[in-house]
Amino acid sequence: MQFHLNGFQTGDPELHTPAPSLLLPESVDILIVGSGPAGLLLAAQLARFPSITTRVVERRAGRLQLGQADGIACRTVEMFNAFGLAEQLLREACWVNETAFWRPKADDRQHIERTGRVQDTEDGLSEFPHVIVNQARIQDYLLDSLLKLPQRLEPDYNLELIDVIRDEHSTHPVLATLKRTDTGQTVKIRTRYLVGCDGARSKVRTAIGQQLHGDAANHAWGVMDMLAVSDFPDIRLKVAIQSADAGNMLFIPREGGHLVRMYVDLGEVTEENRAAIRATSAEQLIGTAQRILQPYTLNVKNVVWFSVYEVGQRLTERFDDAADAAGAPREPRIFIAGDACHTHSAKAGQGMNVSMQDAFNLGWKIAAVLEGRSPTSLLASYSQERQPVAQELIGFDKEWSAMIGARPKDPLNPAAGGVDPAALQAYFVQAGKYTAGVATRYRPGPLTGPGTWQALASGLTIGTRFHSAPVIRLADARPMHLGHTVTADGRWRLFAFADASGEALHALCDYLEHHPDSPVRKFTPPGADLDSVLDVRAVYQQSHRDLNVEQLPSLLLPRKGRFGLIDYEKAFSVDPQANIFELRGIDRQRGALVLVRPDQYVAHVLGLDGYTELEAFFESVLIPH
Repeated sequence: MQFHLNGFQTGDPELHTPAPSLLLPESVDILIVGSGPAGLLLAAQLARFPSITTRVVERRAGRLQLGQADGIACRTVEMFNAFGLAEQLLREACWVNETAFWRPKADDRQHIERTGRVQDTEDGLSEFPHVIVNQARIQDYLLDSLLKLPQRLEPDYNLELIDVIRDEHSTHPVLATLKRTDTGQTVKIRTRYLVGCDGARSKVRTAIGQQLHGDAANHAWGVMDMLAVSDFPDIRLKVAIQSADAGNMLFIPREGGHLVRMYVDLGEVTEENRAAIRATSAEQLIGTAQRILQPYTLNVKNVVWFSVYEVGQRLTERFDDAADAAGAPREPRIFIAGDACHTHSAKAGQGMNVSMQDAFNLGWKIAAVLEGRSPTSLLASYSQERQPVAQELIGFDKEWSAMIGARPKDPLNPAAGGVDPAALQAYFVQAGKYTAGVATRYRPGPLTGPGTWQALASGLTIGTRFHSAPVIRLADARPMHLGHTVTADGRWRLFAFADASGEALHALCDYLEHHPDSPVRKFTPPGADLDSVLDVRAVYQQSHRDLNVEQLPSLLLPRKGRFGLIDYEKAFSVDPQANIFELRGIDRQRGALVLVRPDQYVAHVLGLDGYTELEAFFESVLIPH
């Protein structure tokens, strides 16, 4: 991290200078409804910009304490690293290293046995692991980080959304009506933009005329966080268990070394049995789990949290109000994210992770528009990108939920149907990119270029998240991951991977710094630091000891801040233990220019001489200054 740019400051470097504080104002730039993971991550993005007035309203009286989601995909940890939160998360969380599979014994189908044990996340998918931590703690990390940002933002609790309307107001065309749940008082707030992160029963979704469509819930599961004593040997692993007659279950190890979550199959839901299933008690759930685990025992000492839910994968047609009541297109002003626009089962671990990815996708775009860096047309890309992603993940979720909920195939009675436990294990391995959260690939569009020059960096696929790899920072010889330079600050990154001679790289740097058509010159506001909009960084093929800092192009040693201090963190060399050119398929002869969006996704791959293509790409994305 960098600090002291505009003068030496004592104390916590993560504590930003506060913006002027306000009570709940009459108008804001953006109003976020709901303080779940999506709402708080969106707030954590927007609160980084002192000029943007952001508020979060929440109907609850305070912070979430217990329960709900717990699985944190590798991709989410990557994203948390961009917010400066990964270290705390990794220290506290339970790391999921392996997954075990159990099924009925062939010679005694009333007892179970282990049939497989696999690595949870395949090597090379991410530098971060799949981890488990309570959703309440995830929200704590985000809430605590908000108190360090310029706005010192904290949700306004005890405020329930009653209604949202959009009118013709010249600057703040969205009017939200709220009710204080503690006093009954009605409050009205005008806002430029409103985002509904208010869950599956979203009032914001209703206000923009959207509905969740999809399969009716038809399978029920009980979920319990517990402290228990058991002789089941894999209780500290992630485990999928299929029994012959008692049902199926999952074990998920939790943070702290003792806490365990179990998901217990409660069977198909019909109109006749729905009430009875919903009335399932904690004792009944434990009894079902004990029958599934035979011959092993489970003695639950403390039930921390317990719930019964029905699986339902549903999706709205769009995630914004970009069409009016008559269907005519318009600039979107109201958005929905997370469970407000797509719902998933818990077994695939998608819900919370996908919700926060929604927020990351939307947050930088709203900030760019409000700060005048991008045109309002950028906002339409949120629904255009995220709705197809949610649709694809729901397809995966349906398949995995169906398999995990099916009875195991009996080798002595194959006609009875069911799922082969070996097929369940194989599907889990095959679907590793989905469960790790790295399967998303945005379709070609304004923010995702064509694959014309993809071969120059074959391992950094356009439309997917930037797959980090180790490098050595030139100025101080520090080993680090290149992707960790992409922080949640709203800036674009241009990673220039050097050609064999280095001539094309240096010519690119000269063009970007001096040519009047250069995107760096064209889109950087007057008086702003040279890297305030487009952050250019270079990776050389030589060892760091074979390069000299004083011979770097001046673009890679920019002078910044009120003292004109030199930024020495723009140039990198290869790590001899893990060469990024080899790991990511970068053309050693010609090099490559890789454009990375503020949300860490690869927007384009170009040649180092692709000046015209670079200019054309940013023409519709950024506003000239």
